[in-house]
Amino acid sequence: MQLTPELLQQFAERTVDQLVQADPSIIAAYQCGSTLLDETPLLGGTTDIDIVIIHTAEPAIQREILRLTDDVHLDISHHNQDLYRHGRELRVRPWMGPTLNSARPIHDPRHFLDFTQASVRGLFGRDDYTEQRAQTLYDRAREAWFGLEADTPTPAPMLVSSYMKVVENAANSLALLVGEPLTERRFMLGFSRCAQAHGEPLMVNGLLGLLGGHRVDVEQIQSWLADWSQAYDAIPEEARPVRLHPYRKDYYQKAFDALIDSDEPKAVLWPLLNTWTLAASTFSVGSPSYQGWHDACQQLELIASDLSERMAALDAFLDQVEETISKWVPDIGY
Repeated sequence: MQLTPELLQQFAERTVDQLVQADPSIIAAYQCGSTLLDETPLLGGTTDIDIVIIHTAEPAIQREILRLTDDVHLDISHHNQDLYRHGRELRVRPWMGPTLNSARPIHDPRHFLDFTQASVRGLFGRDDYTEQRAQTLYDRAREAWFGLEADTPTPAPMLVSSYMKVVENAANSLALLVGEPLTERRFMLGFSRCAQAHGEPLMVNGLLGLLGGHRVDVEQIQSWLADWSQAYDAIPEEARPVRLHPYRKDYYQKAFDALIDSDEPKAVLWPLLNTWTLAASTFSVGSPSYQGWHDACQQLELIASDLSERMAALDAFLDQVEETISKWVPDIGY
């Protein structure tokens, strides 16, 4: 079966029809995410279909994963309609704004989504709104950096997760100036194009350095994939995050294999660390699954008794991001 954009849209529409028939509280639904981008959503032959369901009241669940095939699953978010009341405010929000701007409505009999999307799209691309979305993410990154500098005792997975969130927000602040937010599996590849668009190609090396990528070779990273797989399977079901649902394992694992075999094999570090750290947060410190993650982070120097050098490097990266934002020339595109 060839997974064309048209087929993926049919999957989305069929699922929404089924959900609408079963739940009268659904007022609207839309498709978003990588299946709507110009590039193929497939990585390692797998993809997910992101759907948002809007309800008239607070939904019973916030997110669910539904299997379609071994290579495709649905990632469904459930929102209260109150999140969409002020469309003009949403257009300057760094995540909701771009999502709604490019979303494809699937179900909207009352034109609720139509009205909201029109409000978001109105002047969405205006330079000051674009810069505001980017600046919001940069400010979050800088504020979180100060929090990391406070040196408050923090469990290792929480510390690494917070560190990576700073990096994510900083990188996406630049991405929002020239296109869509970066997707998790293609994070490093997307940032490479973003840095080129800003005329700062060496920032890719800086980002890779923040992940410890210069401290390990590809063979070492590849050897961690088995430990990641074991950790994924070992997550206690009562503590398993939705992002790490069993149906999503191949979605990540096959993407890792594809990235390792690509021209930029170390691009695998971002999704590998992101998901492995989340899994580690569910384990006790003494468990073998936790230790494998901990050993990898130590080798990458993301965990150490003295992180002053790493924090200084992150500080310098944030300064470069801030300078790049200040020099941004609208409509350079990428």
